[in-house]
Amino acid sequence: MNIAFSPCPNDTFVFHAWVHGLIPDAPELEVTYADIDKTNGWAIHDQGPEVMKISFAALPWLLERYALLPCGGALGRGCGPLVLMKPDQASQDTEAAGAINPAVLSGKRIAVPSERSTAYLLFRLWAAQHIPGGVGEIVVMSFDEIMPAVRDGRIDAGLVIHEARFTYPSYGLALVADMGSWWEADTGLPIPLGAIIARRDMDIASLARWTRASVQYAWAHPEASQAYVLEHAQEMDPDVVASHIELYVNTFTGNLGKDGYAAIEALLGRAAKEGLVPSFDMKRLHDASEL
Repeated sequence: MNIAFSPCPNDTFVFHAWVHGLIPDAPELEVTYADIDKTNGWAIHDQGPEVMKISFAALPWLLERYALLPCGGALGRGCGPLVLMKPDQASQDTEAAGAINPAVLSGKRIAVPSERSTAYLLFRLWAAQHIPGGVGEIVVMSFDEIMPAVRDGRIDAGLVIHEARFTYPSYGLALVADMGSWWEADTGLPIPLGAIIARRDMDIASLARWTRASVQYAWAHPEASQAYVLEHAQEMDPDVVASHIELYVNTFTGNLGKDGYAAIEALLGRAAKEGLVPSFDMKRLHDASEL
C-alpha cells in the first residue's frame, strides 16, 4: 500500500512500526516522504498515494473523495506556527513592553510553507484582526528554507512550523506572533495541524486500526524508532527531535476525540464563513469518528 507523510520526527515516530512490518496483518507500506505542501497539492488534484498526511486546512477541497482518519494526525496545545522576523526589522510595541507590534508586518513579503496549510489559514485569520491594511506579497517556500531566507534578508518575515519552534533563536530571529497562542486564547481549543486521510474506496476501519496500533507501538517502544526518526529528521539534534515528538504526538494522535473534532469544525467553519475555504458538508468530517 502507498502512503505519503513528511520526514518530520512526529510522522516517522508515528509510522515507524507499520513501515517496519511490526503491526500484525497490516499491509507492507511503500513510503513517499514529502513536504506537506506537496501532499496537499496531490490530494487536491486527486494524485499521489491512497493514504497521505495533509493539512487540516486542505480538507474542504477533499472530503468528497477522502475520509479523515480519527488517528495518526497532529493536533495539540502550545504547538502553533510562529511568525518570525529579524530583530532589527521588528519595531517594539510601546503599549506592551517587550512585545513586537504585529502592524510591523503591514505590506511585508512573508514566506509561508503552503497556501493550503493550516499554518497559513491560521495566519490569515489572525492577520485579519491584527494587521491594518494587510500584508504584502505571500511567497510559498519549503518549510526548511524559510528561516534561512528571513535571516539572509531574502524575505521580510516567515511563518514557520515543525522544529522551527525550538531552533529559531539559533538563526538570530525574533518572534512576532504565535498563531497557536492566539487560537487557543480565542477558542479554548487545540490547534488542528496535520490530518491523515485515505481514499474513500479503501477499508477505512482497517486503516484506522493499523494506524492506531502503530501509534501505540511507538509509545510503548519509544527507543525502537530512534534511528529511523534521526535518519529522516531535518534537525538532527536528538534533544530537538525528542521535544518535537513530545509536542506533536499526543492523545489527539491516538484519537481525535470530542475536542479534536470540535477544533477542526471551529477552524474550518470559521474559514468557510470568511470565504477562505470552500463550503463543505461538515458531517463528512465525522465519517470515521467512531472507528
